[in-house]
Amino acid sequence: MEGLASQLSQYLDVERINQVRRAYYYAEQAHEGQKRRSGEAYVTHPLAVAHILADLRLDHQSLMAAMLHDVIEDTGIPKDALSEQFGEPVAELVDGVSKLTQIEFRTRAEAQAENFQKMTLAMARDIRVILVKLADRLHNMRTLGPLPYEKRQRIANETLDIYAPIANRLGMHSVCTELEDLGFAALYPMRSRYISKAVSKLRGSHHEIIEEIRGRLEEKLTERGLPGRILGREKHLNSIYNKMKFKHKSFHEIMDVYAFRIVTDTEDDCYRILGAVHSLYKPLPGRFKDYIAMPKANGYQSIHTTLFGMHVNIEIQIRTEEMEQIANNGIAAHWMYKNDQSEVSVVNQKRVDHWVKGLMEMRERADDSLEFIEHVKVDLFPDEIYVFTPKGKILELPGGATPVDFAYAIHTDIGNACVACRVNRNLSSLSQPLQSGQTVEIITAPGARPNPAWLSFVVTGKARSSIRHVLKFQKKAESLELGKTLLKKSLNGFDQKLSGISEGQINAVVSHNQVSSFDDLLCEIGLGNRMAYLVARQLLSGAVNDDKNSLPDLSQPGGKHAGSPVTIRGTEGLLVRFANCCKPIPGDPVLGVMDSGKGLVIHSDTCPRLPDGSEARERLTHLKWAKDITDEFSVELRVELERQRGVIAEVANAVAVADGNIERINVEEQNARLGIVSLVVHVNGRRHLARVMRRVRNVKAVTHISRVRH
Repeated sequence: MEGLASQLSQYLDVERINQVRRAYYYAEQAHEGQKRRSGEAYVTHPLAVAHILADLRLDHQSLMAAMLHDVIEDTGIPKDALSEQFGEPVAELVDGVSKLTQIEFRTRAEAQAENFQKMTLAMARDIRVILVKLADRLHNMRTLGPLPYEKRQRIANETLDIYAPIANRLGMHSVCTELEDLGFAALYPMRSRYISKAVSKLRGSHHEIIEEIRGRLEEKLTERGLPGRILGREKHLNSIYNKMKFKHKSFHEIMDVYAFRIVTDTEDDCYRILGAVHSLYKPLPGRFKDYIAMPKANGYQSIHTTLFGMHVNIEIQIRTEEMEQIANNGIAAHWMYKNDQSEVSVVNQKRVDHWVKGLMEMRERADDSLEFIEHVKVDLFPDEIYVFTPKGKILELPGGATPVDFAYAIHTDIGNACVACRVNRNLSSLSQPLQSGQTVEIITAPGARPNPAWLSFVVTGKARSSIRHVLKFQKKAESLELGKTLLKKSLNGFDQKLSGISEGQINAVVSHNQVSSFDDLLCEIGLGNRMAYLVARQLLSGAVNDDKNSLPDLSQPGGKHAGSPVTIRGTEGLLVRFANCCKPIPGDPVLGVMDSGKGLVIHSDTCPRLPDGSEARERLTHLKWAKDITDEFSVELRVELERQRGVIAEVANAVAVADGNIERINVEEQNARLGIVSLVVHVNGRRHLARVMRRVRNVKAVTHISRVRH
């Protein structure tokens, strides 16, 4: 403890050090007689955790929590007792860390995800909880040796999956790299030893070149009168392994880059040093990044440049002392600078608050914990790009992010109402990945809704969870509406109205079908999971003992229960789809087939894919088209023609004259004289289609035209 006290005396006053000392003696008593796997007294672990936090210069309450973090769980002392002894903030921290300690991420995916949500809540209340937990995990990783093989594997996996990325997201680079290397060594001991040996061997043989480059850099700084200490940068084993595995680079390719860090006094000096090193060696194009002007999301600031000199690539990072602290300790550096409330620490704290707030938003929107963890994992591994809003505000997004991700990053409502975008003032596709430095403007429209297709290209957790959230509500509302329409239509067939059915009868049918409400039953009908006419029969006959999947006893096919057809407009949304096989359009006689879980699929009544047999035909829904449909529908046409110069252009022109819109044009087969062209055209009904076909038929070279129904 005395070693820790002298370390703390560098930045804490005597009174606070004594409070930490009191916590230590309390923990020592509480853990009396307890031993670690290695045989040491248990209290050595909390003391080591406190040492790690002292290296990060954390406040006295965090250090007290580090001393006491296993007391609640391991010794049965309640939270209230700690609160009396050490105050509410310390007791809250200890309680938060204890809850995180109970998390076992690898047991079951569901439990893992549930617990991750608990961790998010703990972080939202006080970020120091996760800092104490990271220090606890770091010491456990350093002392994994005596544990059984399975437990070592589980802890190492959990560290690489969850804790190292969190440390990275909080900007704690030194903790993150040590966790990664220890996790890698525990999971792959032989690979770790092999790479470690290879690195040591290579470092020995490259020693002269490294020293020569360092000497030249120092000479240049002295010549220009610039302050700066030059440090060599080590490549970490886990990052070497990952580059070899995922980027398919050879060991020598990775190691043939010489990395240095120059730490100086002021921001101004950083840019002067950049000029000095560029005058010494040639910079490589496209490899310069200015994270001082545009800091990373976790507060990291530095200038990165890659130079070519002495037949090797030289990577250089230039930063101030304060940026160096933040690069290594991230959010923990906030406490180092808390006394002088430096601008950097305030900005850094804001970034973390923003990230944790984003996690909380996602947690509220996710339907279940597994969905939540899927979104968060994306968020923990950002390979950042930086883009601008039209007003010049910088937004950081993961690599591969699209304008839709950008829209949701600004605000959920803007994402939901997004209809188009401009990138660098030019209209652009919503699915086009963005590049760093672009200015993005989102165009919104009132009443617009997210498109389900967006889920196939968005990359941020926030965008994905927001889109799913809206679509779920939309799907529920639409399935409720469709279910109601189908049930009313079935009741019509029995000359009954929904309003005429008693509350008691509805409740009996609801409980018989084992759903929680009548609305849920209607949703089930709309989704195609239950059949409307069976529910109608149950409602009317009181025959709630009928098997819900048995067919009604009807005297003739297409019997009375068929009732009046359901009107469709083509704009019903997610639960009414048009079959690709027969591509029906307004005016075609159509029938609806309920597709379990997906709603109603509309087929032309002559479609060969419709179910056979009188029983199956009974399940079909009779439909009719609304009168004033203006939407466009796809139709496939087969055009046989004589080959002539410019004939395809003539056909396309004929479609355009008839106000048709060509989606796709394909030359299927041809010989010297004849050709067959497949056209997919957008029309708004049978009359419009007849006009298009007439125009195409009038082209001289066309010998035959027909509509394709697969």
